[in-house]
Amino acid sequence: MPAASAASVAKNERPNRLSALDWANAALDVIAEEGVAAVAVEPLARRLGVTKGSFYWHFPSREALLAAALDQWEAMEQETVFGKLEAFPDPRERLRNLFQLVAHELRPHKIYSELLKALDHPVVRPVLARVSQRRMDYLAASFRQAGLPRLEAINRARLTYAAYVGFLQLSLQLGQPRLHHDEFEAYVNHVMGALIP
Repeated sequence: MPAASAASVAKNERPNRLSALDWANAALDVIAEEGVAAVAVEPLARRLGVTKGSFYWHFPSREALLAAALDQWEAMEQETVFGKLEAFPDPRERLRNLFQLVAHELRPHKIYSELLKALDHPVVRPVLARVSQRRMDYLAASFRQAGLPRLEAINRARLTYAAYVGFLQLSLQLGQPRLHHDEFEAYVNHVMGALIP
């Protein structure tokens, strides 16, 4: 085969080569749309337009893919949520920005909500435990920095996290409340006013 033709074939094949990260992100999309149980090799391969061989190049099993997807989700949270908040030295401003950021990112909520439904899965449980503890610790530390005594800061963190999880359950699993944009913004402002010292 002439060198130009070989280069052309190689160039055409490159876009179809998927990385482990591509597979992990596709698995996260499926979790957000259909839940953990829907993550399966063949449907994912069809969705990505590749063969199952591409999957087995990166992962020995579905469980390994699920673990990689959850690692990716955890890393994204660290970067997109906690990473952005480092720019705010004032703890009250940081909390307000945290509430606003969390309130307006739908995909992470859908993933988290679906993971809550799969708490009995051995890959899911430790990740959710880690993420939840990190979130609680972050909230408690922020409330402490905002001037609350230690126990009150911990209780405020619990209340904040319970409000978050409860709202997810109401809106994503029970379909209530169905808030219009202005109502939702008013709700977020109400929560901030109630919880941020």
